[in-house]
Amino acid sequence: MWIQRDISSFVQQNTDPIQIIRGPRQCGKSSLLLHLDPEFKELSLDDPALRELAQNDPELFLRQFNSQKLFIDEAQYAPALFPSLKRMADLYKRDPKNKPQTILRLTGSNQILMDRNVKESLAGRASFFDMNTLSVAEILSAKKSSIQDILYMGGWPELHASDNRDPKKFLDDYINTYVEKDIVLAAGIQKSREFLKFVRLLAGRVGGLLDFSSLGKDAGVDAKTIKDWISILERMHIIALVVPYSSNLSSRLTKSPKIYFIDTGLACRLQGWTSAGPIITSPQQGPLFENLVFSEIFKLNINYQLGWQVFHWRSRDGEEIDFLIQKDPKTFLFIEAKVSDVHVNSPMDYPEVKKIFQKKIPPLIVCHQEGDHILRNRVPIAQLKEFLLKEK
Repeated sequence: MWIQRDISSFVQQNTDPIQIIRGPRQCGKSSLLLHLDPEFKELSLDDPALRELAQNDPELFLRQFNSQKLFIDEAQYAPALFPSLKRMADLYKRDPKNKPQTILRLTGSNQILMDRNVKESLAGRASFFDMNTLSVAEILSAKKSSIQDILYMGGWPELHASDNRDPKKFLDDYINTYVEKDIVLAAGIQKSREFLKFVRLLAGRVGGLLDFSSLGKDAGVDAKTIKDWISILERMHIIALVVPYSSNLSSRLTKSPKIYFIDTGLACRLQGWTSAGPIITSPQQGPLFENLVFSEIFKLNINYQLGWQVFHWRSRDGEEIDFLIQKDPKTFLFIEAKVSDVHVNSPMDYPEVKKIFQKKIPPLIVCHQEGDHILRNRVPIAQLKEFLLKEK
């Protein structure tokens, strides 16, 4: 079953001769590109023979497939290829009439290696697209599924395109290969056992304020190491930090960021869950649903290239709202994530909100788990994408 991706039209409309699609393994990069244009010839540098040719003789590698649409998967494994791509792009930039005979689409799942090569060779010379796992809206546009199952499985296309895959085994394999091995090797992490413990501890703190010292103490490493590991997971598209909103008008707002996993399935499995049902009655249901709401906002922002900024709001006096979206310099929106449609205090009741926003206090949207209809400021997560796009 093919699940339509929101990013598709942006990739299709782009006419640059080199396009780079970045994102974690198994998020659907290769499937998307081949679905959009089956004429592209796929070459995966996971293949040792192709990787060796691309690395040792990149010009020959490219000449072999001249006059073709070429899709190179895991391109980061052949760093020597990128200077040749740079020369191709520079010739085209000097004279757009001399469009390269080979149209290239490159993908990479190892963001650390990909960034290293791109910054040195292709910065300003290619179009870049970031991909993530499926959003709630993308999944529900293709099939019926409960929000609780989506929360537990995450947005991995392979789990939603087929009912035959075991989510637990899929996520265990993903953690064992991508998190425990690929990331550790790419980043040169020496303390692999402590790193995995740290990742599991991080998953247990989704939606919470990030405390480097406390995490370091629990993981058995220092705070500086924790900061380095946080940065690595951000670059590899595993987690995202939501920084607090800041204003010169107030010194009462907290300065600590909040931590979220970009895919809730990974967070659930790292927490130890083996099925969706037991999560409902656990203390983690609330933070995990909040994480799912964040993921939906994050993916919408990336997929539609909206350029929104997302903050959290928390003051030292106990005022707290999950998310503050800044759409442009003058347009803000508060979003509170609640599993059920319950009463939530209005931002107008908070002195710091009044002080900073004065007469233009952002509206508050309550995003809840069940239902299909938007009622005033109460929005089920199934309709969050539709609501936010209408509001943009």
